[in-house]
This record gives sequence, structure tokens and C-alpha cells, in this order.
Amino acid sequence: MKASQFLISTLKEAPADAEVISHQLMTRAGMIRKLAGGVYTYMPMGLRVIRKVEAIIREEMARAGAIELLMPVIQPAELWQESGRWEQYGPELLRIRDRHQRDFIVQPTSEEVITDIARQEIRSYRQMPKNLYQIQTKFRDERRPRFGVMRGREFTMKDGYSFDRNREAALASYQAMFEAYTRIFTRSGLTFRAVAADTGSIGGSASHEFQVIAETGEDAIAFCPDSDFAANVELAEALPLLTERADPSQSMVKTATPDRAKCEDVAELLGLPLSQTVKSLVLAVDVLEPTKDGDDSVRAPRIIGTRIWLLLVRGDHELNEIKASKVPGLKGFRFATEAEIVEHFGCPPGYLGPIGTVRPVSIVVDRTVANMSDFVCGANDTGYHLTGVNWGRDLPAPGESEIAIADLRNVVDGDPSPDGKGRLAIQRGIEVGHVFYLGTKYSEAMNAAFVDEDGKSKPIEMGCYGIGVTRLPAAAIEQNHDDKGIIWPRPIAPFDLVITPLGYLRSENVRKAADDLYDQFRQAGFDVILDNRDERPGAMFADWELIGVPLRVTVGERGLKEGMVELTVRRGLVTTTVPLGGALEAVKDSLETC
Repeated sequence: MKASQFLISTLKEAPADAEVISHQLMTRAGMIRKLAGGVYTYMPMGLRVIRKVEAIIREEMARAGAIELLMPVIQPAELWQESGRWEQYGPELLRIRDRHQRDFIVQPTSEEVITDIARQEIRSYRQMPKNLYQIQTKFRDERRPRFGVMRGREFTMKDGYSFDRNREAALASYQAMFEAYTRIFTRSGLTFRAVAADTGSIGGSASHEFQVIAETGEDAIAFCPDSDFAANVELAEALPLLTERADPSQSMVKTATPDRAKCEDVAELLGLPLSQTVKSLVLAVDVLEPTKDGDDSVRAPRIIGTRIWLLLVRGDHELNEIKASKVPGLKGFRFATEAEIVEHFGCPPGYLGPIGTVRPVSIVVDRTVANMSDFVCGANDTGYHLTGVNWGRDLPAPGESEIAIADLRNVVDGDPSPDGKGRLAIQRGIEVGHVFYLGTKYSEAMNAAFVDEDGKSKPIEMGCYGIGVTRLPAAAIEQNHDDKGIIWPRPIAPFDLVITPLGYLRSENVRKAADDLYDQFRQAGFDVILDNRDERPGAMFADWELIGVPLRVTVGERGLKEGMVELTVRRGLVTTTVPLGGALEAVKDSLETC
């Protein structure tokens, strides 16, 4: 490729709405152009990176025995209604109607369509295992698209699905995909962790995320430096920080705390550590009218009641909403309104507690709170808190009464590791891949069954495996950049190397040497671009440092007089001088380390 034939569209400044470095650099390097909120055009330079990522994926999928197909972007609503996700998925699911007023969706994922294919094509245990995948456009109507292509609405995803006759075989398929994903991200030159994760809206009973380690990552990862434990903070088990409850040493006292609605302010006023306070969070679960047999109406279910819950976590801890949603009775919760809070507690938020509620509430306490003594909580009276509160004396002991105990909080740095092998550390990550063991969640809902060896019909066991194809380059940039621009790992770089001749149109010697090197490198199988635009050296170098091509070969009249050319490795911008006749071997050696 020669630069005069290519579209190089670099910018000096990033757009004002580019919050993270990958968005800034992808825009400045001419890799993407914004069309609408969360919707981007992938320019030629960016598309080359995506095609490199796709090539690695396809090679590893073939190695793992997966077969590629392509499913429609537009899918009929009936399939999503059959699985139950038409109602469950929420506003991120873009629903549309055709001219005949038939309902469709723009796919965010394809479990329903692939399950429909499986129930038509797979009839016998002899046809399994099977693993099908696609690389296809997806759309999720994000409320607030941000971070460029990392949190866009339209994106490209590799989604794959395995089909097996039983759980044991399905978990073997899951492991094979786990290993294939490990190879994909390793080959892409990324530093990553595979962490246990929540199954989310996809469903299933086992799940791992592949997280690229980056300070700008949206996700928090808990890991133990002394063991193999790693999990998304949403899933990581928080062990109790107190092994047993101490006997009371204080009397319960109602203490004035005017204008102190936060635990931090109350602790400061009372001269106590924040860890001695208890935070109250009020949730609500709406009770819906039961569906009557034969009722096929499409109206929204009517709310016939609301159950109010009080969750207690230590003042220096944060509620984990994923964990809270798994407490029996709290599925589908929302945060209570102020009117609901006043009705049940007799005061506004900031002074709430488990003692003296106006109306009964269901109480769940975090494991650590269950073992606290002489703690501080709200008095359900504006401007007051209770000090010296103790379980079993001032209110029923959790676990021995209707007050339940659950793991409710996010783990924090220094917590004991759930595997008992050390302490947890926290780092940030960007999710680029996710593997799920689905079991029979979709096959049972959609009647995807097969005849087993014993002649009986059984639901197909499924797995689901996704990679954010257009997110992966952004994650790589967050991990690989400097003040000059992007530093691509060679396997996913738009080009392996660039030849930058100084005075290409003015010097016959430079032009001939550059053209000869270009032909040599191409014949050797390198993905090379020759910058024949005749730009000033400073502008030309700045462009390629911004774009991030791993290796630059500079040809100049002065160097040629001595029979030399310059090689500059993008990572670290280390320049060496090599003989023109040995440039090919020097390039081979340099690219092996990029």
C-alpha cells in the first residue's frame, strides 16, 4: 500500500466529547468518525485493525472446531417473546415495526435466533457437539453512550454458541472456548485477566469475563496476588470482617446529629471511626397482579402492592446491587421513593435505621454488620442517630429472627480472599470477552430438544461466547499509548511497518531505495505502507507516531551516502542505524519483538 492511494486523515486536536484516551487517539489518528451518539464510521485505518482482530478470531475458532455462520441483524419479536426476553431485556432493546406493523428488534445478541436454528437442525445426540459463531453488527440502545467505541450503541461482536447433549459435555465445550479466548487475547498482544463474573441478562450458571487491564477501565476486578483467584467486584464474595460478635459495652443512646445525614459526617461529629457506623438503604419491590389463565393482553401488568426492604451495610462499605438482587424476594428491586421512605420510617433519608420503624419492613444485613456491636445507626428521627446499638439486646439478632444475613457489599482492597490464600487487591479492567454456560435456559423456553441414546427427548445444553470486536482495539489503546499517540501490538496494528522517505519526489536515490525496500518487505510477507506523500519529515513522523505503526524505516539522502537507513521502534521510539542491504533482516528481527 502506498500512502498516496490510502486515506490518512489525522487531526491535531481531539473532539471535546472524547473523555478517554482511546476515543481521543482513535479520532485523531483517523480511525473513526462520529456519525451520531454512540454510532461511528470506521475509517480505512481503523477498519484494518478490526480486520486483523477478526482474522485472529477466525483462526482460533477454526482451531477450536467452531463453524462460522451469519445471522440477521433484524430479528422477529416472536422469538424474543418465546424466550421471555421481549419483556425482560429493557430499553436497551431497540424495537421496530415494519410496514405491516409487525414487531422486530435490532439484535443486541442472538441467543434466540441460534436456538431456533438448533431446534430445526439438531435432532439427535449424534449431531453434537456443535459450535457455531458469527461476527456481526449489534445494537444496544445505551441511555448514555460514551467512551467512543467502548460504550457505543452500534458495534461489531463475535458471538458463538455451543450445543451439547449433557452438562459434562457442555462444560467441556465451555473450557475449550475459554482456552480459545485466552489464545485470542494473548495473540492480540494484550495484558488481561480472566475473572469470574455475573451472568447478567444473558443468563446461565457459569460465567467468566476477559478483562484488559487498564486504569481507565469501567470494571473493578478483585484478585489475590498469592493465588489464582480473580473475579469481577460485582461477583467477588465479601467475607465477614468480624469473625464473631463482641458483647455490648455501651448503652444505646439517642444522640443529636443535626445536619449530619451521611455516615462520614456522623462519624466525624461523634469522633468515631467510619467502620463503627451502619448505612441504611431502602429498596422497594413492586408486587404485580397475577396473570390469569387465557389472558393474552399486551398491557403492562398492574402493580397491586409494594414491599419495602431495609438493607444494612457498614458505613465504609458500598452496596453491591447485583448481590442484593439475588437475595430471595429482591429480584427486580428499585430504590424506594422519598414518599415511601417517610411512610415507613417517619423521616426522610439520612437518619434511617432498623429500630422504631413506623410500618414493618423486611430487613437484610451484610455479613460484617451481623457481627458488629456498639454500632451507630439512624434513629428514624430527623437530626438524631442511635449510638451503642447491639444485636440481641436492642433488636433481634440476625439469623436468629426474621432479620436475614447476606453478602451485600463490594469487596475492597485488603479484604480476605474468598479462597483463603491471602488478601484481595483491586485493579481496573475493560471487558473484551465473556463466556457463559447457559445450560438449558433457552432450549427449554424454546423447545430445542434432541433424541438421546436412550431414545428419550432432552433439552440441548448450551454455552454462549462473545468478544467485542470493535471494543478490543480501544481497550488495546488504553493499555498501549504514550504522549505521541497509539502504540499498537504488532498482531493488530493497521500495518506492520511504514517506510518514510525524506524527499521522495525530489531525490531519485531516495525514491529508488524506498521503492526497492517496499518491494522487498512486501515479498517477505510484511504488511507495509510507503509514505510517498512528500510531507515534511516532522509532520510525517508525527502522523505515524500518532497512528502507532510498530516500526518505521526512514530513508534519507544523507544516510544513503553512507549506505544506511534508520529503524525506529514505535514503543519507546528507539532508533538504530542499519545497512541498506541488511534492512530486511533487521526489520524481521525488530518486528519479532513488537
